[in-house]
Amino acid sequence: MKYMLLICVGDEVDVPPDTPNIEQWLEKVGSRRLHGSEMRPISDATTVRTRGGDVLLSSGPFAETAEHIAGYDLIECADLDEATEIAAAHPVAHFGSVEVRPLHE
Repeated sequence: MKYMLLICVGDEVDVPPDTPNIEQWLEKVGSRRLHGSEMRPISDATTVRTRGGDVLLSSGPFAETAEHIAGYDLIECADLDEATEIAAAHPVAHFGSVEVRPLHE
């Protein structure tokens, strides 16, 4: 099953000194990681809405929240338990959060 990991951080990031680095995590995950990328800052975001045939563009993210999506990883795992284990080992899980979302196949 495929899972999307949404890597979320706040505006102010305080990385604990004992946080594993991303290279260690990538090595642990191996071929289960299908794709992933860091996202550009939320100041570069554009939100698109279509209402009544009109296309409405706004600068910035969809919602004002304490955390924003800073990146993503697409992984393939046997089940949710394996996906959450991988998410818990992600470096950002030590100072931000990782949302695990199953994909429709």
